[in-house]
Amino acid sequence: MLIPGPARRSRWGLRAAALSTVMVAASLALVGPAAAESDQLAVDEISHSKNIDLVANIPRQGPLEGQTHSDMAFWGDYLFQGSYGGITIYDISHPQRPQTVTQISCPGSQGDVTVSPDGNLLFMSVDAPRSDDTCTSSSSNAAEPTAWEGIRIFDITDKANPVYVKAVRTDCGSHTHTYVPGDADTAYLYVSSYSPNTRFPNCQPPHDSISIVEVPLDNPTTASVVNEPLLFPDITGANSTSGCHDITVFPEGKLAAGACMGDGILIDISDPVNPRKLAGVRDTNFAFWHSATLINGGKGVIFTDELGGGSAPTCNEAIGPNRGADAIYDIVGEGDDRRLEFRSYFKIPRSQQNTENCVAHNGMLLPVKGRDVYVQSWYQGGVSVFDFTDRSNPQEIAFFERGPLSDTSLVLGGSWSAYWYNGYIYSSDITKGLDVLKITGLEGVSSANFNKLPYLNPQTQDNFKDTGNRS
Repeated sequence: MLIPGPARRSRWGLRAAALSTVMVAASLALVGPAAAESDQLAVDEISHSKNIDLVANIPRQGPLEGQTHSDMAFWGDYLFQGSYGGITIYDISHPQRPQTVTQISCPGSQGDVTVSPDGNLLFMSVDAPRSDDTCTSSSSNAAEPTAWEGIRIFDITDKANPVYVKAVRTDCGSHTHTYVPGDADTAYLYVSSYSPNTRFPNCQPPHDSISIVEVPLDNPTTASVVNEPLLFPDITGANSTSGCHDITVFPEGKLAAGACMGDGILIDISDPVNPRKLAGVRDTNFAFWHSATLINGGKGVIFTDELGGGSAPTCNEAIGPNRGADAIYDIVGEGDDRRLEFRSYFKIPRSQQNTENCVAHNGMLLPVKGRDVYVQSWYQGGVSVFDFTDRSNPQEIAFFERGPLSDTSLVLGGSWSAYWYNGYIYSSDITKGLDVLKITGLEGVSSANFNKLPYLNPQTQDNFKDTGNRS
């Protein structure tokens, strides 16, 4: 999500801000009686397809009650939900009755989270300048040389009593990060950030790189930045890319894909400390390359366009089906000659109201035998499940959504992330907290239940075998 603030360098940039203004104006001007009034919901009214049910909701609570809730990670029977104010840890051993274990009050947006495979370490992104690296810090300004932003590391060996053990400053902060396994004793975090400015001492142009944090798993207090590889040294011009928003990795295939502002890229991660750009693509229908998911086995990529920064109503007839959407690409060629070939767009078919922010956002593959199925958040467009086995003709097969938070003005909300984990879909809702959804009666999807995951960082992708077993 792109949310500008007075103490923060703009996360929009002039191009994105202008696009957002145009999109909002266009959508407010268009939707009249010609829109699908029959499927427009009342405030907080729930609508869903026959094959998906809401089985639990845990509202925002405690010190994080008023905070924007964001991304998630999973380990064993625990779910870690980030927010702009900290992290909530849930016990999901009974998915229909999640229980709050504890909350970490530690402000700093966006609160992107990952967990180590042994369940002992939790990592959190901070992409808003703070007065220092503590959990009692106050908001600062990116122009301040002493302002801090980057990665926080918590020891969560005791899930009920997390301990903050290390902070690592990274250039331009950490909008998101991706967990990359190294050897048995080491992990790496690929830190994505962007929007440099000559006025910001810790975020200088051109910033055509990412930060790589090395974490010794047995001694995380020594974690540090070990490289800042250039991924866009050959890109120039008014719309040049100055960092990535999100990176997904497929360690088994030594491959990554990055959604990087104006570009979608493929990356060779054979040497995780020295990733290399293999190929890139641009699309005039994409305003902001937001996230990427590698298709099972590294056969392709789903990229998302966060048109309007996540705070505009872009799921309507004014914007149309090809903007603020997903783009599905096949990866063709071998080795260093691999490239991306476009196949189709996907956007939810349900027109949303002008008081609902809606655009493609975070999701993941479902491990369905013999099919390619994706679950995804769309802010107030809800949670969508679509089948893209036929790359040229993706089709929504299930959905869950609520009506707007207001019928008179646009109030920011909806599903930030939606992920499948051990038989259930978990949706982190900006204002509603945590939703748990169950798919039933959908042909082939029951095979996903054979894939029992010991943990899940959604941007660290495994290869789901066609046998229904997790590799």
